[in-house]
Amino acid sequence: MSHSPEASDRVFRIGMVGVGLMGHGIASNLLKAGHSLTFLDHPGNQPVDDLLAAGAESRASAREVAEGAELVLLCVTGSPQVEAVLFEPGGVLEGLVPGAVVVDCSTALPSATQRVAKRVSEAQGRFMDAAMTRTPKEAEEGRLNLIVGAPQALFDELRPVLACFAENIAHAGDVSAGHTLKLLHNFVSLGFSAVLAEAAAASRRAGIDDVALLEVLGKGGGGGVVFERLRPFIADGDPGGFRFSVANASKDLGYYHTMTDELGVERGVAAAVHALYQSIDDPALTVPEVIGELERRR
Repeated sequence: MSHSPEASDRVFRIGMVGVGLMGHGIASNLLKAGHSLTFLDHPGNQPVDDLLAAGAESRASAREVAEGAELVLLCVTGSPQVEAVLFEPGGVLEGLVPGAVVVDCSTALPSATQRVAKRVSEAQGRFMDAAMTRTPKEAEEGRLNLIVGAPQALFDELRPVLACFAENIAHAGDVSAGHTLKLLHNFVSLGFSAVLAEAAAASRRAGIDDVALLEVLGKGGGGGVVFERLRPFIADGDPGGFRFSVANASKDLGYYHTMTDELGVERGVAAAVHALYQSIDDPALTVPEVIGELERRR
């Protein structure tokens, strides 16, 4: 559903773990909206001088981040990192205020999310998964897409604060529905990227001009958001349109495989897509750079 920013008189005390490529933009926009912010000091953070200058405060442990926070926002890699930052000694649960909300913006395994939510509830907290799509550019602009899993009342309560950093907010259903729909989204996105990568490599091997390939696909069955993200690499060797690593692609597709196994549904295409990303020697490459890697093979 499309969503424009909403005004809210409520100012939240927010704690945040994960001020990386995506989290930095989220933090910046929360501060601009007038919310107070503490964040975990961590080597994975982006430079935070601007956040500190805007009034944010750094904390040495996740427990300290949670103390006094009404909302604790997690912007970390996946389920293992979420569980570590919540449950390990010095973690969020040790400092969580009764009634506070943990908002998990990671890409995670839905069954693990359900277990996490149960433990947060047992600690007298509340839980929402709010998986993100789009890129760090949109994060800085306050224009992320969010896919939310939460009870309706909690979704309604937090929607104004989510709107500080998100342009489109979809309520997928109850807890873990956001993470489920995010994995479905990423399978489709990464699956099309894999198809396009193989097609581009084959096109070049056949001697087809990149301009012709882009014209035919863009005006035909290949057109769409993912195609436009990969277009700069095919045209000019610029991977900046899709700053998503092969390592993250493999991680998300691994989660998708586990989820589909638990659901008992077909995943033959997903297995082939996962195998392609796993075959890339350098997991630090971005998804567009897979095209160049395939072109060099054989």
